[in-house]
Order: sequence, then structure tokens, then C-alpha cells
Amino acid sequence: MYQIPTKYFLRLHHVRPRFKDDVENVLLRVANACTQLKPMESSKYNQYLFEAIKLFPGNIDKAEKTIHNWRTEIAALFGLYIEDKKTGITKTGNLSSILADTSDLVQFFKYFLFKFQYPGGHIKSDSIAELISYGVKFKPAKYILEVLHSANNYIGKNLGISKAETANCIFNDLRVTRDNRDAKEVIDLILKNRKEKESYISDGDYVRYAGDILDYMVLANLLVERHGYYYLNKNEESSILTFINDKTYFHEYDKFYDAQFSIKDLGLVENLWFEYVNADLNEDLFKTDLLSFISTVETEKGTNDDNLIDNKIKELLNDESNKKGIGDLGETLVLGHEKMRVTNLGREDLLHLIQKIPTSFAVGYDIQSIDGNSPTKRYIEVKTTISKKKINWLGFHLTPNEWDAAETLRKSYYVYRLMLNSTDKTLYIIQNPVGLYKEDKINMSPRNGAEVTFDDNLFKPTQLLIWKKSE
Repeated sequence: MYQIPTKYFLRLHHVRPRFKDDVENVLLRVANACTQLKPMESSKYNQYLFEAIKLFPGNIDKAEKTIHNWRTEIAALFGLYIEDKKTGITKTGNLSSILADTSDLVQFFKYFLFKFQYPGGHIKSDSIAELISYGVKFKPAKYILEVLHSANNYIGKNLGISKAETANCIFNDLRVTRDNRDAKEVIDLILKNRKEKESYISDGDYVRYAGDILDYMVLANLLVERHGYYYLNKNEESSILTFINDKTYFHEYDKFYDAQFSIKDLGLVENLWFEYVNADLNEDLFKTDLLSFISTVETEKGTNDDNLIDNKIKELLNDESNKKGIGDLGETLVLGHEKMRVTNLGREDLLHLIQKIPTSFAVGYDIQSIDGNSPTKRYIEVKTTISKKKINWLGFHLTPNEWDAAETLRKSYYVYRLMLNSTDKTLYIIQNPVGLYKEDKINMSPRNGAEVTFDDNLFKPTQLLIWKKSE
């Protein structure tokens, strides 16, 4: 069995949220809850967020301590809000705002991993002190990508890496986390151990934290997992190189490495950490590339006729000039859905009435369509979420302009809630949201417009139709 030499062994760890298996749904729900809160006294902020988490499916009967643990885990690991212990004020972070506005979970996990490092404010001060005493300075996602990317030229082929290999050859070895071991040495070590059929320690916490990072890298679309091995996602070359070439680091702990300090001193830096992870988030950085995402799905699932996101979508996207942006993808698919719906009604003569409305017009909806059986207009606002796993949170946000349009247009106003992931695409059609709210059939809370949620017991998904041009 391969073992890290004792003098180089240090097991890294971080907060492990108890909702990890449902992390995408939880993050989307909590980010939307956070964006409804203005800066306020921390105990009040915490109570509001506690109540929002309590309403998450399956949480209503959970103990109060468990709900508070969820809240603190979300704050510590993902930095969705910033609690200033000096002033006693908590404010919502930019990470929450961007996620709530874009619904781009793939981009969110890239942001998270791009800033994530050891030491960092995601762990307790005594653990930070231990890392400083050992001289650790380590950005795991960056290093893992360096190893896998280097392998292409070094050994002439793609290298996949298991969780056990990542833990034993990278994560828990000070030659990497402190000394920044050359990526080629790690590749040599992994290949040598494979050739000699070395086994690894793979129990519990020894591997778990390295495994978490690999799983988050899959959710960020940086890696793909096949049969327990993690490979570079070749369609994300630009993002991967951004990680590898990144020189940024949270340096506020640097002054403690060669000095005497107290645990209290480290605690004073915590607020700066959460400011750091929420700073300099260019909304165009890591914006999900639609064709790359779809190509990844097709690679993972194959290209048979049963593909839920198949070559027909790619064919449709090739007809559009703008291939980037979650909103663009959703609007493109809904535009095609409407054309196919009207065509299926035998009204191809009305297709010219189905149009995408330029954003600059600011009319409060994205697409103008028709019912099909009559020239009655449909004014459609498209709300799209993209993620690696299926999302079951059915909410969406309407801006003040969109809510005003819905109030004016009433039964002619539709929200098409589209959720795309690696295995499925789900479309809910909500007609007349203002009327439904007044009938208590959907929930609405004001937040710079309206935060809307609905129950899938009352609303059933509609099959998304893929536009196929007539021969």
C-alpha cells in the first residue's frame, strides 16, 4: 500500500455541508433568499435565512440545530453572505446576487473553485493556525487542473485521476500543498503506483475532502467523471487555462507565517476572506458556453435518437448569431418550441409572427408569439437555469419591468420556466402570474420586482419541442 512519508503528511479538510448531495438546489434556493435581505443586524439576518432554509423540502421537521448548521455551512464554504463580527452587521454577497440573477450554477462553481484555497476562512481559526504552522499555501482546483493538463503533453494522452489518487498523491502531501511539487512528479508517481499495482488508503475523511473538490469541479464543468476517474473536460479549455494561469491569492494570512499570533488575530481576518471571495466577480468570467455544455452532455450520453439534448438543439443554435449566455440558450429553445408548437397546429402561415424581442426595447418580455388556433398574442418571458444535476427549485425572479408587463397583459403574459441539466430538460408554462398570485396559486414576495415560487402539484411540466425546419 502506498503511503505518504510521515514527515510530508498533513490531511487537509474543509466544511462538508450535510446537503452536499443536493447542493445545487440548496444553493439556488438560499441565494434567492439572501438577495431579498438588505444589510441588517446579524441575528435578524440569520433568523430570516433560518426561516427560508426551514421551508426547503424535507426540512420542516428537522431540529433547529440542524437548520442553523445548514446556514453556517453555507456561509463558511460558499460565502453567500458576509457577517462582519466587528459591526454585528451581515450583508448578502455578490456570489448570491449573481447566482440569483443568472441561475448559472456551472459558473457559480467555477467562481467558488477559482477563489478556494488553503488556508481560507472556510475553516476554523485553529485549523488555519495549523496550516500556517506547516507552511501550507494551496489552491486545489488550480493544481489538479495543472496536473491533468500537463499530462496531455507529458505522456501524450489524457490522464484520469481517482479520488484515492488525488487524496494520496496531491491533497494530503505537503510536497504539493506546501512545496508546490512539479506537476510532472505527481504524474510520474501516479503512473508508477499504477504500474506497481499499489493500493491506497481510501477510508472516510482521508479521501472525502479531495473527493469533494473533484465533485465540485464536475459541477463546474471543468472535469467529467467516468467510472470513478476524473478527466479534463476538453470543451472548457479556456476556463481551464484561466485557472492554471491565475496568480491571485488571498494574502491576508501571509503576515502570520513567520510571526507570533493568537487565534483571535486569525479571527479578525475572517471578514476579509469573505469580502475577497465576493470581490472582482466579472459576470462575463466563466459564463457558460452553450455549445460546450451541450457537447459535454452529448459526449456523456451518446448521440442516439433518445438524447434529450441532441444534435437538433445544436443545429438550432447554429442558426443564431449569439451562442453564449444562459438567457440566450433558453430564449433560443423557447423560440424553437413556439415555432414547433404552431407548426404542429397546422399554422405554418403564422410563423412569421413569432419573434424574439430585442433587449433594448425593454418591454418586459423576451418573445412575442401566438396561440396558434387564433392570432391571439402570447408575450413570453423566459427564465432558464442550467446545472449539471436536476434542479427541483421551481422559482424565478421577475424584474419590476417584467412584473409591470405581467400586470398589464394579464392572460396574454406567460413565463416559460426552463431547467436544463446533463440528463433532462424541463419546461413549466405559467400563464398570467399576477392573476395566479391573486388567486393564491403561486407565491410572490417583493424583491426589486417579484420573487415567484410555485408548486409542481398544481403545475405540470410541458414537453419542450425542438424546432426542426421543414425540408
